[in-house]
Amino acid sequence: MTVRAGSSAVNGWTVKWTWPGGQTISSLWSGEQSVSGSSVTVRNAPYNGSIAAGSSTTFGFTANGSAATPSVTCTSP
Repeated sequence: MTVRAGSSAVNGWTVKWTWPGGQTISSLWSGEQSVSGSSVTVRNAPYNGSIAAGSSTTFGFTANGSAATPSVTCTSP
């Protein structure tokens, strides 16, 4: 996934989504995850939380379960 800063730099980011059908993350990189039921929260890793204006960073994961496209929100503290 790509996390992109808008017209202002960000210092820390959070991406949240809810799996629609029992999917789970088996491996995640370049972020720190927490899970509560079907809700997933991924926060920046210590090394990729600062994003300059107009720039981006990425994190990735592999998931188990049937293919699904959850609705995702991204915030910066």
